[in-house]
Amino acid sequence: MGNASAEFETMDFDDFEELLADKPRNERWELIGGRVVRMMVGARWEHAQIVQNVARHLGNRFEEADSPCRVFTETFYLKSRPLDAAMLPDVLVVCGDLEPGATSIDNPTVLFEVLSPGTEARDRFEKWRIYQQLPALQHYVLVARDRPHLEVYDRADGDWNGFRVLDGLDAVLDLPAIRISLPLQAIYRQVFSS
Repeated sequence: MGNASAEFETMDFDDFEELLADKPRNERWELIGGRVVRMMVGARWEHAQIVQNVARHLGNRFEEADSPCRVFTETFYLKSRPLDAAMLPDVLVVCGDLEPGATSIDNPTVLFEVLSPGTEARDRFEKWRIYQQLPALQHYVLVARDRPHLEVYDRADGDWNGFRVLDGLDAVLDLPAIRISLPLQAIYRQVFSS
């Protein structure tokens, strides 16, 4: 049995950026507070469907409202050098202009993570510890994969003092920071029937 220092690879942001150039195509690499996490690409179909549903619904609403917000999924990095973080949220919403050719942002307004047994602890604790330090972030949404259930952290007046639990397909997720309501029926479309 190895010791803790041998179990986890750690590095700073700049070293991780250099390492990314050598990443195999069939792996996803993240840097979470200086800890390197390497995962294989691929997930259960339910995960992929939920991510697609959230991104499609948000994207359509942004387009209808001529909103400056955009939605990205699993391959667009959220990076923060000061936090030694380079992460791939399942769904990321950023509002405002992007630099031409950008491959990452550091100012998300909303983040979604779809929970699975292999990622739940990381999404709930490690990533959340980083995410709550991002000044622009207003909502963090944890989405259960195996039942219609959301847990939502909300920032108000600079503090993370809001927490909501939404259960069932009839519930509606309100995201005031981006002026959108997202029915759980839309999030779980083709995953669970009402």
